[in-house]
Amino acid sequence: MFWTQEVMKALDKSIPQLINDSKTPSGEPHVGSLRGVLVHDAIYKVLKSEDFQVKYIFGSDDYDPVDEIPKGQDEHFTKYLGMPLCNVPPPPGSEYSDMAEHFISGFFKIFDDLGVQAEKYRMRDVYRSGQFNEAIEKILQNKDAIRNIYREVSGSEKSDKWYPFQVICENCGRIGTTEVVDFDGKEVTYVCRPDLVKWATGCGHTGKMSPYDGNGKLPWKLEWVAKWMTWGITIEGAGMDHSTKGGSRDVSGRILREVFGKKPPYNVPYGFFLTEGAKMSSSKGIGATAREMNEFLAPEMLRYLMLSTPPKRAINFSPSENFMVKLFNDFDSVREGAFSDSAENESQTEIYRISELDTSENYIIPSFSLIKNLVQMPHIDVYSAARELKGDGLTELEGYRLSGRIQSAKFWLEHFATEEDKFTIQSELTEEILAKLEPEHLGLIQQFRNDLRNIEWEEGAIQQQIFDSSRMVPILPKASFHAMYILFLNKDRGPQVGNLLYYLGKETVLNKLDAIQFDVSSVWKACSITWDELIDYSKVNNEKIIEVSFAYRSDKEQSCIEFIFKMNNNQKTLRRLYFDYVLASDEVVSIVDKFSSEIEIQVSAV
Repeated sequence: MFWTQEVMKALDKSIPQLINDSKTPSGEPHVGSLRGVLVHDAIYKVLKSEDFQVKYIFGSDDYDPVDEIPKGQDEHFTKYLGMPLCNVPPPPGSEYSDMAEHFISGFFKIFDDLGVQAEKYRMRDVYRSGQFNEAIEKILQNKDAIRNIYREVSGSEKSDKWYPFQVICENCGRIGTTEVVDFDGKEVTYVCRPDLVKWATGCGHTGKMSPYDGNGKLPWKLEWVAKWMTWGITIEGAGMDHSTKGGSRDVSGRILREVFGKKPPYNVPYGFFLTEGAKMSSSKGIGATAREMNEFLAPEMLRYLMLSTPPKRAINFSPSENFMVKLFNDFDSVREGAFSDSAENESQTEIYRISELDTSENYIIPSFSLIKNLVQMPHIDVYSAARELKGDGLTELEGYRLSGRIQSAKFWLEHFATEEDKFTIQSELTEEILAKLEPEHLGLIQQFRNDLRNIEWEEGAIQQQIFDSSRMVPILPKASFHAMYILFLNKDRGPQVGNLLYYLGKETVLNKLDAIQFDVSSVWKACSITWDELIDYSKVNNEKIIEVSFAYRSDKEQSCIEFIFKMNNNQKTLRRLYFDYVLASDEVVSIVDKFSSEIEIQVSAV
């Protein structure tokens, strides 16, 4: 059973469901921040599709203090450390009113791209409107019980004088540096301490004020409790680090039960989003931001990346070619499975419906592997190639999804691809290229260009011809591919040769191959074997050989005898004996007869 179905089975359909999630907008969100967003959205979409009464809300925790400076913005933000995010000016040049709006607005725009259907709220509005007044009062009145819960559940020791609340200092405007020292039932007494935290310095002011209507905020574990109690949240997941035994979820859940007499929301713990094993961090600038990843991957692919892995498992993302090709191939496989009638494809159907925003039709577009190659060929129109591949025009959805893949391929090439992953089609046959071609490469080029003229110009046929031509040089296929990469890309490796040559076009390929000049005798010498090696090869493959023929060739002062073996799989393989002189006709006959006798197979002339 897929994880979304497990969640649905655990819920009471007769009870209205309220899903909540939130984000502290202290900097540009990293891509890992989207996992919780999309996990909750997937639950929302599944419940809604199954006729649950359900709502999804998402909050900006903008009353949190500035406790870290966004990367590269020390000069602007240092003086605001400790202040509520919503009270801090945005970076210079921003169109938004404050720091919190600056960062959360970009995050919310990503929601629209990803089809996330959440109602947004700001914690400043929640506190200032008095929605949490009741919860704040009860928490302050039950501080001793709450302090005991912290100790018993998590081992966190709080002072007997501890109050779970921080006000905004009337003198300096900081919230992260204030400590409440008394509560008389109506007002709290506080001190703005210079040494309360390491990341901000309080002003030393002592004051007294009401804790209500936005004058301060609860610690985040108790803010959770206030949300759950006030709004009746029924579903709220959290990172695995908060969901361990004795962790934040356990602390908040027990406070909700014992102080407020309510049941905690259903938890969906989710793992970290990792890049090649490293936890993402926006404050340290490690890994891609949510904005960058949204620019990189189309909505259906980013949703698939986040949702196809069960939430409890970490996602270990890699921008490597192998990872990206597999990611797109897996998605395409899931899409095909979703549109099949097989009962075995139930999980594919579920994954697809929470990933793809438009499930109205199946679609046919080229693979990511092909597109990343095509966009590096200036003469190729990818849309035309897609239509040719499909054998028909593209639907509106196919055109849109193809555009997304083209964007992904270009972004990947610009930001993530290694130099080995990239290539440039070589229009000229330069001296540099010619110098890299070994005699065995030239032998393959000679054989291949002759063979290509006789095959259908199709990717699979071209790819197979490489192998067939290689056996007739003979040369190892690896060296044959290397020859093509040198000739057309001036690189040691590249995309699949059949694919590359097909899209370059028959005329272009043959013209390039025909332009190569070479010395026949040097090819013969480089691509030959000894008499003993010839005999050994024949005996090892004796049971596979069904026919042997030979051809004698000479050039100036060199010559060779080529033996062509036809195997029981209808493949032909050539083995060559080289001589640094011209053989007389009787010598040729003698060598062929001797060979025929040795292997006990009749050898005929070509």
